[in-house]
Amino acid sequence: MANQTEIKYLTPIAVDVKKKKYCRFKKMGIKYIDYKDASFLLRFINEQGKILPRRVTGTSLKYQRKVGQAVKRARHIAVLPYVADLLK
Repeated sequence: MANQTEIKYLTPIAVDVKKKKYCRFKKMGIKYIDYKDASFLLRFINEQGKILPRRVTGTSLKYQRKVGQAVKRARHIAVLPYVADLLK
């Protein structure tokens, strides 16, 4: 007889395998983030115009600071909007 503490499942338990996040700037060897390139900076902001956090994009701390500064500069010279509804 099987022990009462032993649990058997009919289907295997689903285990989420998450893809390893990486910093695209380190991988591609990008040293400078151009604040005038709006199409590139759109990858780092959401539909409302907020800057996406590191845990979502996988960017390292050094480059996340540079991305934030570039987005703020682009907003200041009106390349990107401060607030938007359905930006993408």
